[in-house]
Amino acid sequence: MYAIVDIKGHQYKVEKGKEVYVDLLDANEGDVVELDKVLYYNNGNIVKIGSPYVDGVKIKAKLEKEVKGKKLIVFKFRAKKGYRKKKGHRQKYHKLVIEDIIA
Repeated sequence: MYAIVDIKGHQYKVEKGKEVYVDLLDANEGDVVELDKVLYYNNGNIVKIGSPYVDGVKIKAKLEKEVKGKKLIVFKFRAKKGYRKKKGHRQKYHKLVIEDIIA
């Protein structure tokens, strides 16, 4: 059983017991988050496709912790001008553990 859910403009495939890293949500660590923007639901022989969302399907997920992503290096320079800039960036994510898919 799996579903495709829309979280803050991004689509994620979720299954019970799996971990998903999403952009920061308005919740605290340990909270149970209910996601209702389900685009697609598949339970073996039952398939539901939403237009745009599937009615009656919700996903319960526990917000486990806030993590940082991989470091990205932004390097700018102009040839023959002596202009060089180096910056780093690490995006913050929330780790969600999918507890249940309620259909």
